[in-house]
Amino acid sequence: MTQVGIIGWRGMVGSVLLQRMLEENDFNGISAHFFSTSSAGGHGPVIDGIRYTLKDAHSIEALAEMDIIITCQGGEYTKAIYPALLEYGWKGYWIDAASALRMDERACIILDPVNRKNIDRAVNDGIKLFVGGNCSITLSLMGLAGLINADLIEWMSVMTYQSASGAGAKHVRELIAQSAYISQHLSPDELENPGSVLPLVNKVSELIRSDKMPIDNFGAPLMGSIIPWIDSDLGDGNSREEWKGEAETNKILGLPVGTIPVNGLCIRVGVIRCHSAAITLKLKREVSEAEFEALVTHSHPWVNYVPNNKEASVAQLTPAHISGSLQVGIGRFKKMALNNDPIYSVLTVGDQLLWGAAEPLRRMLNILLNRI
Repeated sequence: MTQVGIIGWRGMVGSVLLQRMLEENDFNGISAHFFSTSSAGGHGPVIDGIRYTLKDAHSIEALAEMDIIITCQGGEYTKAIYPALLEYGWKGYWIDAASALRMDERACIILDPVNRKNIDRAVNDGIKLFVGGNCSITLSLMGLAGLINADLIEWMSVMTYQSASGAGAKHVRELIAQSAYISQHLSPDELENPGSVLPLVNKVSELIRSDKMPIDNFGAPLMGSIIPWIDSDLGDGNSREEWKGEAETNKILGLPVGTIPVNGLCIRVGVIRCHSAAITLKLKREVSEAEFEALVTHSHPWVNYVPNNKEASVAQLTPAHISGSLQVGIGRFKKMALNNDPIYSVLTVGDQLLWGAAEPLRRMLNILLNRI
């Protein structure tokens, strides 16, 4: 029976991964082992009535017994443990949610509804390092898979609106704490006063700027605001998150760097769960809405086309509607009034904890189980 080690299963992405594996009965037919960086020997999860004992996630010897390792532990763990395992002589498969090794020449970025042929080729070629992609890019590509398959995209400008949970559990708690901080300083009379709303607006603005506002993790207020920068500053006007757009899109698709130019802005918004992206596309020819819908909906089962009207968009193309769902919404398709070029806008919305993180990992596990 295939020995599968799971690390980082208690974190936000790991918890969703565990939930999905249970829902899909992925533990049937494998021998699962749960590892911990801090609680080795302690109690792990209970699956099918079996209580697992946690193994030491820093033990190279214990990890080397695994045929497949899935980790949601983070980049620093990956950078410390993966090279040590290889040096030890481990020959197993490493499936990783972290970004640390995405652009490694040994790595295949996994998003099988979009790049299954590349994944199969990588397995056949002996690649054993498989990494989940950037959440905003993967969700955008899930929505645009039909256009990709038809080789219609010339370039993309991707403006992302990324939720707090994309930054981690501490950031989710901080966003909620920011909301609570504002609420606890407002009285019912202030909220219900039928007079001018300006005093209420001014007070809330002062609270947002207060030095008592919880900002230890974000470094700035997100409640009632945005944070117009995600990840490190590359010094050329781009953040690393924005750089990932072109680098990862082309690698996922198995294309040379720069084949499809991608750039834009990545913004953190006060949403709990789900990333959205407003995408401007230059296509290689004119595409009607009917053709666009057909291309999108026939590409894979996890995309939902939302007609470009107010009622449907407001009801279906929002984080509130899509959160917790495997469906990636795409809509607001329209031709832009920019000369006569075939330039279009779309909006994608998807749960970054599912297709943007956990789901490609568990699907890669099953691809390997069916191949080895």
